[in-house]
Amino acid sequence: MLRDQRGNRGGSRDQRTNRRIRAREVRVVGSDGSQLGVMPLEAALEKARSEGLDLVEVSPMAQPPVCKIMDYGKFKYEEKKKASEAKRAQLIVHLKEVKLRPKTEEHDYEFKVRNTRRFIEEGNKAKVVIQFRGREITHKEQGTAILDDVAKDLKEVAVVEQPPRMEGRLMFMILAPTPKVAQRAREQARQAAGIATKQQRPNPAPSADEKPAAPAAAAAAAAPSAPSEERAPASDTTGPTP
Repeated sequence: MLRDQRGNRGGSRDQRTNRRIRAREVRVVGSDGSQLGVMPLEAALEKARSEGLDLVEVSPMAQPPVCKIMDYGKFKYEEKKKASEAKRAQLIVHLKEVKLRPKTEEHDYEFKVRNTRRFIEEGNKAKVVIQFRGREITHKEQGTAILDDVAKDLKEVAVVEQPPRMEGRLMFMILAPTPKVAQRAREQARQAAGIATKQQRPNPAPSADEKPAAPAAAAAAAAPSAPSEERAPASDTTGPTP
């Protein structure tokens, strides 16, 4: 509906609407998308008012500015809804830390590499850490060899984003998904967001043909039947036989 918006509420990112438009003449686009031509601002406001809609400045840098007749409240709601759906479809990347030792057993190594592969296939990154204890720090080449093995075992799904480096008694590297794996993970996130959006939509209202049962009839069908009253036996007016 037409509103007199003289304040600066809504922030600089909002379009100017109605009385906030400063130009004397504007090029007007109708609510149905038709070109109504250039007209004075007051005439454009009157046109929007006659339709019960708003006049919104959509291209302020044009000469003259381009304004469109629309329901501004509905427009902002749909914009916010689209932004929310786009945010839901974004892939959030996590960094998982995987700890190994220079003397890690083979089955433990394979178990952690499998988990790391699954995590990377979901579009996340992995920080593979080698922990040195005691005199193990004197054999850094063992840690480098283990990290090289991890990178080779995951080369189908991951690339080395940060090569091995030392931090105190820790040696680590960071693996990131390959472009192909990352693209597949983004598509899966978008599909999941689309399914979630469909599930959140309300069920359609029943059509006019599907009339609910009349309240009185439904109540009568649901109410238990009242017990029938037993008739009293007829009184015997004749006295006893003498």
